Amino acid sequence: MAEELHFTRAAARLFVAQQTLSRDIQRLEQAWGRVLFVRDTRHVTLTAEGSRLLPTVRRVLAAHGELSRELRTTPGSGSDRPLVVDVANSTSTGTRVLDLARRDAPGLDFVLHTRSGLTRAVAEMADGHLDVSFGRVAGIPHGPRGTLEHRLIRFDQLAVMVPTDHRLAALPRVPLAALAGETLYAAAGNEDTAEWTDYARSLCAGRAIELAPPYPKIEGEVEFSRTMRRNRWLVLTSLSFMTVPEMVLRPLTDPVPLTAVSMVWRRSLRHPGVKALADAARTLGAAEGWLERPPGSWLPETDLRVVERPHDSAGAVEGPDARRPR
Repeated sequence: MAEELHFTRAAARLFVAQQTLSRDIQRLEQAWGRVLFVRDTRHVTLTAEGSRLLPTVRRVLAAHGELSRELRTTPGSGSDRPLVVDVANSTSTGTRVLDLARRDAPGLDFVLHTRSGLTRAVAEMADGHLDVSFGRVAGIPHGPRGTLEHRLIRFDQLAVMVPTDHRLAALPRVPLAALAGETLYAAAGNEDTAEWTDYARSLCAGRAIELAPPYPKIEGEVEFSRTMRRNRWLVLTSLSFMTVPEMVLRPLTDPVPLTAVSMVWRRSLRHPGVKALADAARTLGAAEGWLERPPGSWLPETDLRVVERPHDSAGAVEGPDARRPR
């Protein structure tokens, strides 16, 4: 709640009802004898006492989470248990990395999840239900980010998906300026992928591109196509996005928008599968130029700050006992 300062967003992020979150906060305030939040009809803010206690609360929660993860691990089996890896979808960067890691490290056991969104993946990592994921770290709040290690592995070029009968479908590449006046879908309303919607807001700002309003999560390629064509929305996505019926994928250009894809894992995690995944990402990146940025490319300022601060982004992963990859 202290990260979002918004009951609806915080409840969605925690996968609870808004009324449940409000009730639990009231009970906590009563138990502690402290008012932690000031609420009115439009805003939620931390009180001075809430701000004072917040660092201590974060340390306690981090310690509790680490203890819970240790208790769920069978003694002596930490390196032998399966590593749970979220790859978002079957065409993602994470899928390719996992496939190569499985090939090169056949003695390790990886369990595949497809959660489609780093925001949700981070919440599951905090709960100990997930070990590794891939995505845009800059879209994750600083609080949860502090419990994670992350290593930049790719600059992914973005594209726009358009209906086959749209005027832009005839272009081999679509200049960003050509999107002026269009409505761009970027999963607003799907709290699992809030980092992606945040990226789209930065891209659309100042370019006369409208972001599609919040919409319920869409599942299935046919339903996705029907919804986009019905609303005449274009879709912001990467070049590796799935095939969608009656829609075509076109690279964006002038400038080329990029998203910084990182491999992300829990800071306390000790498992040889982490190194296997990092090695696979490094191999693919070297072979295909994943860390090369085209001239005139574009990244949001928040992403540039993450990319340009190497101490925020883990480098080599030495093995299951490495504390902080150099």
